[in-house]
Amino acid sequence: MAMIRGNSILAGLFFHVTVFTAGCIGQRLGPSGSQSIPLDLSPFYNNKAFGTYPGEASFDTLGQSYPVPDLDEPYYISSDTSIVYSFPGYTGPSKPDNIICDSQAITVPPGSYFSASFLVSEDKEGEIVSGNVTFTYTDNSTSVYELRSLDWYSFLTINRGELIFPNRFTATGVDYNTSHIFERTAHLDPGKQLRGVTLPEATSADDGRLHVFAISLWKSTAGVDVQSIRPTQKWLSSGSQAVEVTVNNAGLDCVAGDGLTLSISGEPLRTTEKGHLKRLCPGDQKIVTIGVESNSTKPLNVSVIINDGVAQRSLEFENIQFGLTEWTTDLDNLARHESPEWFNNAKYGIFIHWGPYSVTGWGNSSPHESYAEWFWWYSTHHPQSDPSDFYNYRLRTYGKDWAYDDTFANFTASNYDPKAWVDLIASAGAKYFVLTSKHHDGFALFDTGDTSNRSALHHGPQRDLLGELFDAAAQHQPHLKRGTYFSLPEWFNPSYGPYGIDTWPGILAANPYTGVPEAYTGHTPVSDFLSDVMLPQMEALAYTYGTDILWCDCGAANATAAFAAPWYNAARAANRQVTTNSRCGVPQAADFDTPEYQQFASAQRRKWESNRGLDPYSYGYNRATPDSAYMNASSIIYTLVDIVSKNGNLLLDIGPRADGTLVQAEVDSLLEAGRWISGHGEAIYDTTYWFVQSEVAGGADVRFTQTDEAFYMLFLERPVLEDGVVDIAAPVPVVEGDEVSLLTVEGGESLTWRVMGHGSGTILKIEVTETLLDKEEYCWVFKIKYT
Repeated sequence: MAMIRGNSILAGLFFHVTVFTAGCIGQRLGPSGSQSIPLDLSPFYNNKAFGTYPGEASFDTLGQSYPVPDLDEPYYISSDTSIVYSFPGYTGPSKPDNIICDSQAITVPPGSYFSASFLVSEDKEGEIVSGNVTFTYTDNSTSVYELRSLDWYSFLTINRGELIFPNRFTATGVDYNTSHIFERTAHLDPGKQLRGVTLPEATSADDGRLHVFAISLWKSTAGVDVQSIRPTQKWLSSGSQAVEVTVNNAGLDCVAGDGLTLSISGEPLRTTEKGHLKRLCPGDQKIVTIGVESNSTKPLNVSVIINDGVAQRSLEFENIQFGLTEWTTDLDNLARHESPEWFNNAKYGIFIHWGPYSVTGWGNSSPHESYAEWFWWYSTHHPQSDPSDFYNYRLRTYGKDWAYDDTFANFTASNYDPKAWVDLIASAGAKYFVLTSKHHDGFALFDTGDTSNRSALHHGPQRDLLGELFDAAAQHQPHLKRGTYFSLPEWFNPSYGPYGIDTWPGILAANPYTGVPEAYTGHTPVSDFLSDVMLPQMEALAYTYGTDILWCDCGAANATAAFAAPWYNAARAANRQVTTNSRCGVPQAADFDTPEYQQFASAQRRKWESNRGLDPYSYGYNRATPDSAYMNASSIIYTLVDIVSKNGNLLLDIGPRADGTLVQAEVDSLLEAGRWISGHGEAIYDTTYWFVQSEVAGGADVRFTQTDEAFYMLFLERPVLEDGVVDIAAPVPVVEGDEVSLLTVEGGESLTWRVMGHGSGTILKIEVTETLLDKEEYCWVFKIKYT
C-alpha cells in the first residue's frame, strides 16, 4: 500500500477537498473553489507504471513497476502546494496510466493560467533525467521550463518524492526500497493566454525515460491571491506556530511601497506575528510566514486577511488543522517534520570526513578517482571491477597480510586542534559543520558507551574527538550549528548480519589475498544491532552531544522512527529546532534531500543540500590528489551561489590527515572564498530563491536571490558591457524609485538603470563602468533595494 494520503473530491465544476490525515493543507471556500485545472492526459498514455503483482506492468524496460496507490478517488492533492491532480493510479491489467515524454503536444482549455504543475518521474536507477517543456501562448510566443526528476527507485531511501511508495515490483518479486513520484511547478508568462504544452523528448532507455503522470494548471485570478495555507510544525522565536501562506500575483501591477500585511483569523485561533510582503510582481509567487496560536484540537475554517494599508480583503479556507503536535512513530506524523529556518537560511556548511581511512588516505587520481574513505571496501571486494585499482595499491603498499584495523595505531590525531578547525569553518563563511561520527567501517569518533569498543576513545588517539570539536565550537564559535554524520549500517560488523545486504553484508571481511577473515577490533556482541547498537548510538549523539543535525547515511534497516519521535519531542521541549537528512531509511523522516556531487538547473521547492568534497571526487583525505586539483576560491563561490539560487545548501567537505592536519590547498581556498562570502553575505544568507527563474537562458551566467527588502542578481562571470551598460534579460522585480547598486564596490552605489520590454521579454539595463567592475572579483552582485 502506497504511503500517500487519500482525499475526497465532490462532483461539479469546482473541487472541494477534505484535509489530509496529518492536517496540513486547506482549500478555498466559496464560489471560486479550487483554482486547479487538471488536464486529461489519458489520450496520451503510452506506458503502464502501476501493477498489482511482479511483472504485471513495466514502468521501465525491465518489467518493474510501482505498487498500486492507495487513493479513494482518481485525484491527488499535493501535500505541499495544494494543487489538485487527475491521478487515476491503477487502471486495470492492461490499460496504460502515464506518458513517456516524446514531444507530445497537449492542448489546454482556453484561459489565463498562473503556473503549470507536474507529477513526474524517471525510470533509470541511479540517474537524474530532465528535458525542456515548451509552453505556447495564443500570441505564438513560447516559454521553456526544465522538467527534472530524481531517481524513481530510491536505494537506501536517499530521495523523498511527493508520492512515496513503500516498495516496487521487480519482474519476479518485491524490492522494499521505496519508490517515488515527484512534483514540479513551472512559472507561466503573466498576462498571456496559454494555448498548449509540449512535453520533452526523453525516450532513451539507456539514459532514462521521463514519465509524466499528471499536469494541472493553476487558474489566474485578478491581482494578488492566496494559493494555499500550510501550518508547519516549526515555531517562531516567540513560540508561535509558523504557518506558510503561498501568495501569487496574477495581476498587471507589482506590489510595492509598503507592500502587504497578512494575518489569519478564525476562532479559536489568533495571529501573533503578521506576515509581510514588500514586493511581488506579476507572475511571481512568494511564501509568507505568519505566527499563530490555537488551542483547538479540531480542524478550523479560517480567513487569510490581506491588508495593503488602505483596504483589506478576506479569503476563506476550510478544514485546516493547527497546533504543534506530539511526535509519534507514525509515518504520517513524522512526515510533517521539516528542515528548520536556521538550516534553510544558513546556506553553507563544512563536511569533515575523518577516521582510520585517513591513514590509508588513497583513492587514486582523476579520472579514476574513487572515494578514499571506501578504501577497505574497494580493496576487499572489487578486485575484478576496480578502475581505481585499490586491490593492487593495497598489495604493493601494505603487503598481503595487512588488515584494515592495522590503521588504528596510526590514526593518532596528534596535531588535531579543534579550535583551529572551528575558527577555519567560521572564517570560511560556513554557518554549520557536520563531522563523521562513524563511517561505514564502524570506527566511532565519539563515546559509544557499552555498544562498542571500536572507537577513538579505545584506539588510536584515545580521545573523544567529536566531543572536543563540539566543545570548541560552543566556546569559540557559538553561532555555528553542530552536526554529526552517522552511518546506520557497518560493513563488516558481524552483529549486522541479520540485516545484511550486498554492500553491507554484516560478516567479517576476508583478506583479499589470503582469504583469512579480518578481525573486527572492538566489537561488542549484542542481541540485536538495531536496538543495541544503532539506536543507543543515535541517542548518544542527540542527547549526550546535543547534535543539531543528525546526518544519516545508507538507511536500509534502521531504528529511525523510534529515534526521531522522542528526539523531536525533547528538542521542542528545550526550544531547539533540529533536523535529519534524507538518508535515515524512512522517507517520511527526511527533512531535506542530499544529492552527492550534483547541482540542479532549476530551483527545487523542496529543500535540498548538495554535498561534495573540495577534492574532485573524494570526501576522505586522498594523498593522490595534487594541490592543483582541489576546488579554488572561484569554484567554491560559483558552486555556492548556483546552489543557493535554487533553494539549496552547500555542504562542502574537507578530509583531514590521520594526525589532524589539514591540506593547505583546502585551507587556502576556504579562507579566500570566505573573504568574498563574508563581504557579500546579504545576497547569500537568509535569502530565498526566485519563483520566476533561476538563470538567464542563453545569456550571461547570472543567478538570482532575494529577501523581503531586496533582490540580487549575481553574475558568475564578469559582466559584458555594451556602451557602458550591462543587460539582465529577466523580468526582475524593479520599480520606479528603487535603488540599484554594485554590492560592496566603492562608487557602485545608486547606478542609473532603465527597463525595456515586458513579461518574459523584459531587460533591465544598468549603467556601470569597467573601472567599477575591476574592483570586484569572482562574482559581481547587483542589488535592487526596494523603496
